[in-house]
Amino acid sequence: MMWRASLLLLLLLLRHGAQGKPSPDAGPHGQGRVHQAAPLSDAPHDDSHGNFQYDHEAFLGREVAKEFDQLTPEESQARLGRIVDRMDRAGDGDGWVSLAELRAWIAHTQQRHIRDSVSTAWDTYDTDRDGRVGWEELRNATYGHYAPGEEFHDVEDAETYKKMLARDERRFRVADQDGDSMATREELTAFLHPEEFPHMRDIVIAETLEDLDRNKDGYVQVEEYIADLYSAEPGEEEPAWVQTERQQFRDFRDLNKDGHLDGSEVGHWVLPPAQDQPLVEANHLLHESDTDKDGRLSKAEILSNWNMFVGSQATNYGEDLTRHHDEL
Repeated sequence: MMWRASLLLLLLLLRHGAQGKPSPDAGPHGQGRVHQAAPLSDAPHDDSHGNFQYDHEAFLGREVAKEFDQLTPEESQARLGRIVDRMDRAGDGDGWVSLAELRAWIAHTQQRHIRDSVSTAWDTYDTDRDGRVGWEELRNATYGHYAPGEEFHDVEDAETYKKMLARDERRFRVADQDGDSMATREELTAFLHPEEFPHMRDIVIAETLEDLDRNKDGYVQVEEYIADLYSAEPGEEEPAWVQTERQQFRDFRDLNKDGHLDGSEVGHWVLPPAQDQPLVEANHLLHESDTDKDGRLSKAEILSNWNMFVGSQATNYGEDLTRHHDEL
């Protein structure tokens, strides 16, 4: 039935994404394969001029930081006090905020968009509302109900869908760490956002290799790498950016200079080593607020330096004045 095929295609596009041939002058679209952590904030980190917008967005997340900018100083400090209590309760509950607890809070706020997307998916996949998502629930919600042996008999290119189903099941099994075929919210997050979880690293690499390795030799050759970025029209001259990508492949992707990428090199490319941004910001906030230099923060120390952690109507107005002064 055509409606089933159309619905299936829509679900798969939403889950897996759709890629078309890039415009020749649009640059290297294949960079979408590279999973890099977004900056904690796009604001300048310029504490010396009294502009703490970067710290506010790093500590609260961008949307919540905007909410704090609309609060009175008293309301802002009261809410910060409740956040301090939450940070401590989420850790060891000893009445102090350690570096680890501060880092964990910042990482938590920066992943709010991921939790939101998983919550939306959860409502779709947990069809029996038992608080877990089984593989069969996820499979049926994504691909439709089929009797055994009749999978995709009513859609075109059934073999492609069968491969996608097998790939999803393999990823689900890796995300399902306790092996009970039922995903907790954390395990579903690992399934939907594998790049965020160290134990999913190998599956991200395997899927990337399968996508690019057209001759199935277990490696990514330079032409396979380029084909993922660009498809030339007959007689068309290769754009300069594609030639640059060829050089990037030779100079920076092919680490051992053997002419192709193995799994380790693919991993270094798509999941590059990254600075622990939440830890850097946590160290900064602790250094600036730890008045007795004991390596931890009391609630009083945080509240005495509250305008570095959160904004308010007053601090937002002051930052606007600072930006205006700098522009003059």
